[in-house]
Amino acid sequence: MQIMKIEQPAPQHTDDRGEIMDILAEEPIDFVTRITSKAGAVRGNHYHKDTFQWVYMLSGRIRVCAYNNGSGREEAVISTGDLLLNEPLEHHAFEALEDSVFLVLTRGPRGGEHYEDDTYRLDNPLITPVS
Repeated sequence: MQIMKIEQPAPQHTDDRGEIMDILAEEPIDFVTRITSKAGAVRGNHYHKDTFQWVYMLSGRIRVCAYNNGSGREEAVISTGDLLLNEPLEHHAFEALEDSVFLVLTRGPRGGEHYEDDTYRLDNPLITPVS
């Protein structure tokens, strides 16, 4: 069973002026966060009990690791234009393979001044940061 849900949204409209693309459709979103990561940076190594988290890659490439008790561990590389969904309780970690910029769109309590309220650090990291 696949843990991570990765897709590449397609434009809804294209003409000589450019494209219009819905990154998400009909999803209530509480926070939109822009994150930059330098090559080699590791983020995550945590999970959320109540938060759904979509990651939309604006530029760069990141290695994503995810773990779910019922499904095991998965790894993937996502890049510009990819959309990843981390569901509640899914352990996840990111490693920037090159300088990267991405949006994190969340539904749930994780954001703003409550950014850490629904964040549970892993005792055993999925990706070990290089010191």
